[in-house]
Amino acid sequence: MKPNILVGFHTFWKSLHFLLHRSMEVKMKFFSHWKNMVESVTAKHPDDELEMTRMTVRFELEDLNMRPDPEPLLTEMIHAAAFRDNTVGLPRFCPVENVDKIDRTLLHKYMRSYYTPERMVLAGVGVEHEQLVECARKYLLDVKPVWGTSTPENVDRSMAQYTGGIVKMEKDMSDVSLGPTPIPELTHIMIGLESCSFLEEDFIPFAVLNMVMGGGGSFSAGGPGKGMFTRLYLNVLNRHHWMYNATSYHHSYEDSGLLCIHASADPRQVREMVEIITREFIQMAATAGEMELERAKTQLKSMLMMNLESRPVIFEDVGRQVLSTGHRKLPHELCTLVSNVTASDIKRVSTRMLRSKPAVAALGDLTELPSYEHIQAALSSKDGRLPRMYRLFR
Repeated sequence: MKPNILVGFHTFWKSLHFLLHRSMEVKMKFFSHWKNMVESVTAKHPDDELEMTRMTVRFELEDLNMRPDPEPLLTEMIHAAAFRDNTVGLPRFCPVENVDKIDRTLLHKYMRSYYTPERMVLAGVGVEHEQLVECARKYLLDVKPVWGTSTPENVDRSMAQYTGGIVKMEKDMSDVSLGPTPIPELTHIMIGLESCSFLEEDFIPFAVLNMVMGGGGSFSAGGPGKGMFTRLYLNVLNRHHWMYNATSYHHSYEDSGLLCIHASADPRQVREMVEIITREFIQMAATAGEMELERAKTQLKSMLMMNLESRPVIFEDVGRQVLSTGHRKLPHELCTLVSNVTASDIKRVSTRMLRSKPAVAALGDLTELPSYEHIQAALSSKDGRLPRMYRLFR
């Protein structure tokens, strides 16, 4: 379940990266004094500190609706459509009406429920295991947190239930980016289908499928390494000059997943844009070419290895994998799994995905947006075309 109230704590975790160049002893002392830091925020200056955080959250929420890049808002909307009123479909950004409800009591209740030893992982990179264990015993064992150690209350263990659906937001996008060269007024559409959880074997084929689709903005530059030979570039952006963006995204969680395509175009061409995207979804189930499949697998493996050259990324990868699966797969194991993906695997997972109801998020001028029923019919057809509409008057 995505958090919807402790937005400000993300900044605290970002500050931990400054400790990467300090000694292990200093790091562990920092963790041992964490409870005192939280206490200083919530006990010594509760009104000033909390009100400052509330102001920051309000500003970020206001900025979210004003920024030219609609991706964070669309991602929020597509999850709300795909998992309506449950787990990952709940608001990730703190609702404005909840900001003033955050106080010391609520913070401590949240931390008593979710900041417990069985829900934590102590990860280390570039340190001997015995040294890490020794420091953990010295500074973390038998430490009583300031928020208490009572039995957790109301811990949400519900499973994600994919529902499909549509979330629309009519919005004037003409003044989003003012200036000497403003961004044209665009309508943004995101269409998604249920994929799989990261615990399933199909997770790797879905990751390869996402690389096959690729995509990006119409002004992206570069060669094969930039994804210029992916399907959304070759079939969409290179053929339809009026489309400003076509990008594939894959979100995977413990219970479910979502593969979606984000597209942007002039409001007058929304219907044609939606049909182009639904046709690309249908073509996913066709047999992938040997060259495009090998290119996608090579690009996925290279991205994986390049990301893991950074110690902070390795540190995060270790913690995330152990926390979510109980163990860590090494890079060469993941590369082997990627190399073993075949064209039949891509066709199988695509066919499975197309059986689910679509999730649709739409932002901007939606006058020409097809109905949800028409989008669903297009994704159930053989060619991905929208049902024809006949008008007596234009």
